[in-house]
Amino acid sequence: MNSASSQGFEASIAQLNDLQTLRVWSIIVSLFGDLAQNPGDQISGTTLTRIITPMGIKPEAIRVALHRLRKDGWIESARSGRASVHFLTKSGRNQSAAVTPRIYARDPKVPQSWHLLIAEEGSSHAALEDALLLPQYSQVNRCTALGYGTAPHGLDDLFVTAISDLKVPTWLQERLFPADLVLSCQSLLTVLNQISPAADLTPVQIATLRTLIVHHWRRIALRHPVLPEGFHPADWAGDACRARVFELLDLLPQPSLHALDQALAS
Repeated sequence: MNSASSQGFEASIAQLNDLQTLRVWSIIVSLFGDLAQNPGDQISGTTLTRIITPMGIKPEAIRVALHRLRKDGWIESARSGRASVHFLTKSGRNQSAAVTPRIYARDPKVPQSWHLLIAEEGSSHAALEDALLLPQYSQVNRCTALGYGTAPHGLDDLFVTAISDLKVPTWLQERLFPADLVLSCQSLLTVLNQISPAADLTPVQIATLRTLIVHHWRRIALRHPVLPEGFHPADWAGDACRARVFELLDLLPQPSLHALDQALAS
């Protein structure tokens, strides 16, 4: 790699780091979800460290984060010769798989049928909270949720009504797309538009950049529901941000775990 490429890589990392304070355990979850989500996939401790430390994260912080993820049932670790390897647990793989469609959908299909769930003030909130655990629901307020598709059975404690004509007031746009989410999306798009990956990046450097891009996009994609355009506030940059994320991921194709190990061995 030449000097200009190295400087460009470091500048891109610095710009992405400036977006927010990185939680190391969350970075590791994003990394495994992108690079090692399948059964049998494992990443050595050395590889993990080489991918993450360019983000300004120290090896000690990585070890602490791995300990937390093992305790929480996300990650398992084992010895392979003299080295440690890490891999997602079955629960970790299932949780990663559950959110993968939201994160990696290039052109998400907007549902055409909608319904409302309304809980009685002061009661039946448990039923509403249970419904909100399902991916098709977005909370409108303490007593109301908006869902797409057909309402599931077993919601007898809630008022359920189908919606055929959606009219969206400004206050609902702002509730579903709060100001901090809108600003985070705009900021990410600004940074992504300044990144131009060099063609001679190493597999490890590609993994570092991919992890940061996926991590920042994941935090946005999992916070906003897939809704018709009429729900979007005027300053929502979600569609443009999504398009730019995938332009960059296409320029940074996912390195294989074998390629990462080989890069470290050479």
